[in-house]
Amino acid sequence: MRRSTTALLALGTVTAAVAGGVLFLGAGGGTGSPGKGGNGLPPATATVVRTDLVLSRTVDGRIDFAQRRAVKAAVEGTVTVAAAEGRTVRRGEALYELNDKPVTLLYGPVPAFREMKKGHRGSDVLQLERNLRDLGYGAGLYVDTEYGEDTEAAVKRWQKHLNRETTGRVGRGDVVFQPGEVKVVSADAALADQVGPDAPVLTIASTRPVVRALLEQTDGALTARGTKVEVTLPSGKTVPGKVAGTVRPEGEGGAEDSGGQEGITVEVVLDGGSRAASGEDAEAAASVTFVSEAREGVLAVPVEAVVALRGENGGYGLQVVKGGTSEMIRVETGMTADGRIEVSGAGLRAGMKVGVAKP
Repeated sequence: MRRSTTALLALGTVTAAVAGGVLFLGAGGGTGSPGKGGNGLPPATATVVRTDLVLSRTVDGRIDFAQRRAVKAAVEGTVTVAAAEGRTVRRGEALYELNDKPVTLLYGPVPAFREMKKGHRGSDVLQLERNLRDLGYGAGLYVDTEYGEDTEAAVKRWQKHLNRETTGRVGRGDVVFQPGEVKVVSADAALADQVGPDAPVLTIASTRPVVRALLEQTDGALTARGTKVEVTLPSGKTVPGKVAGTVRPEGEGGAEDSGGQEGITVEVVLDGGSRAASGEDAEAAASVTFVSEAREGVLAVPVEAVVALRGENGGYGLQVVKGGTSEMIRVETGMTADGRIEVSGAGLRAGMKVGVAKP
């Protein structure tokens, strides 16, 4: 079940608290105002403090990885080595094997959409040549958009290292291009499964950890990119982060991951990247605190200390206690959070004692 806690108190709460336990006083207040026992002193006191007030909302989240996407088979075949869930795959390594041949991860934004061979030109060829160079097969290779004899020779050296037939061509389905290293989230095809073109074989994601959290539709202001958050990880460690944006609910259950609840799924990136979530239990819940507003270095008192003033001018006041006497002073109120309310007024300073109503 998703937990949701909102640290927000409306000014109406102040009025309700006042009506429930504090006398309505005349507009000017005054020294020796009636209190418990008729001695003009309040039943209890609190101290005016200078502090930071923060409006926040805390919801449950879960650790995940960004940019989930499916890898589909380009050709028909039998899975002879299934993808290893949880593994990080880098350039030149096999994602899985089909028909006893590795399907190799290479880096680049252009998908592998055809067989590549001598005489071909294109951005996919340039991408292939850059990978051959970076994998150490660039001797004599001129990196450009043309699949020439130099490219063919480099491919043969690479194929020999992979223990493949040295055709000098890169067949359709031999490689998968991705922007960078990936994490295998799930193996969608098991060992010995028959897969056809466009059948999902595995699901991959970026190696960048994120935390996904579900907010209510009314919390749209908290979903803005760059909104600061604090994430309490399953281990209890708290790390800062920020909102990267909103995403559609992802995972094996699709939209069911949200428990059938409507809302906005927010993706949060952690400061410190993968190190921040290292060793954390991805199955356990994390909590995400969204900061919507903050006031730094303001004077604040408990909400129960604020008195609603009766009279033509109305407003709010504080009963300031000095020794054995008290005086009502008028104050302006501001933001409320965590049971405290921002106050300001002439002569008000940190350290003063003010009356607090007791029910």
